[in-house]
Amino acid sequence: MAGSGDWAHEWSRIESTIRGSFRQLRERYLRRAGAGSEQQAPSRRESEQGAGDSLHSLPVEVQMYIMGLLSPRDLCQLGCVSRYWNAMVRDPLLWRYFLLRDLPHWNSVDHLSLPNAALLSKSLTDSMEQDYMTVYLMSCPEGRKHRRVRPSAYSSVTSLFYSLVSQAQPRFAMFGPGLEQLDTSLVTKMMNSPGMLPVISLPQRQIDGIGSGISFLFKNEYKFNILTLYSTTWKERESARLEENVAVNRLFVEQQSAEGRQGEGAREAYSIIPQVQNVCTVVDGFIYVANAEGSRRHDREQEVLQIQAMIDPSLGAQSRPLLVLCCTSQPGVQRIPCVYVAHQLQLGQLERAWLAQDTEALSLGGFLDGIEWILREVGTL
Repeated sequence: MAGSGDWAHEWSRIESTIRGSFRQLRERYLRRAGAGSEQQAPSRRESEQGAGDSLHSLPVEVQMYIMGLLSPRDLCQLGCVSRYWNAMVRDPLLWRYFLLRDLPHWNSVDHLSLPNAALLSKSLTDSMEQDYMTVYLMSCPEGRKHRRVRPSAYSSVTSLFYSLVSQAQPRFAMFGPGLEQLDTSLVTKMMNSPGMLPVISLPQRQIDGIGSGISFLFKNEYKFNILTLYSTTWKERESARLEENVAVNRLFVEQQSAEGRQGEGAREAYSIIPQVQNVCTVVDGFIYVANAEGSRRHDREQEVLQIQAMIDPSLGAQSRPLLVLCCTSQPGVQRIPCVYVAHQLQLGQLERAWLAQDTEALSLGGFLDGIEWILREVGTL
């Protein structure tokens, strides 16, 4: 996958190609319009009088600047003004430009909206064959809001009956390097969040070497439990953080795959220790805390293997959701956008619901949005 820097450097070439594409579109449109009969010409001028004539007579650069200031909703509405603007706003290079420009600023992406990495890295000459407008509208946060399924009246009644029945709290296993590498502790901030307070309740089933986790109350109504899985002891984490080294991960056991044992080209693989296997059999979902700080080194290949080991279908239902918190310590820290983290962790290959959410440990920005999503996925909300 191309890096964010490679895509940024390509913008100037995209802009130049878009201007050329606009000129071709306008020339074709004007030739087509001029080829009509004299009786049809006044009708066309009348139907496109005012805004249509004044806008499409502007230089291409000015038109592009105007469209660059519009939201996706505004662009779609502009396309309804006339046939000329309907053709202009559908230009695939324009939407590719919007996609590359805007996706670093989207604070979340899920299994239904992740743009294909191969599609984004195609050369400009191939872009005319792709429907980037559809890709953008499916991926942008505004488009995702409109796709959210509203509960039917039947499901509302069903939810009421379920609320009258005592149910076990949903339980989530939380793990990942972002728990241990950041300068600000996400877990400490969780324990002091006014929007998600720890509660004292009957402990869930104890797991040897792990405990029963901590129960939280979300929006003063919904209880859930988080089992935090650290890969090392506190002293080992502090020493590794200060020395900027990587501590030995004690949650996973490295092993060779079957292909590697049969010959050369061995691939790394991981299995998880027995205590964590017990965790994976009882949880309703997973929360992976990824380190999204751009100034740090990341071994995403190992992270992918560890995520696969944790969500192994042999340890529980494959339908359990995965929330990926793309976490930084505090404001001002260079961030890797969640769309890039999702591709680096190969989330698009997972056969389950997942969400990658930008999160900030100091303020818990984005964290509660992620919790709301995973609670909705398990049927609590």
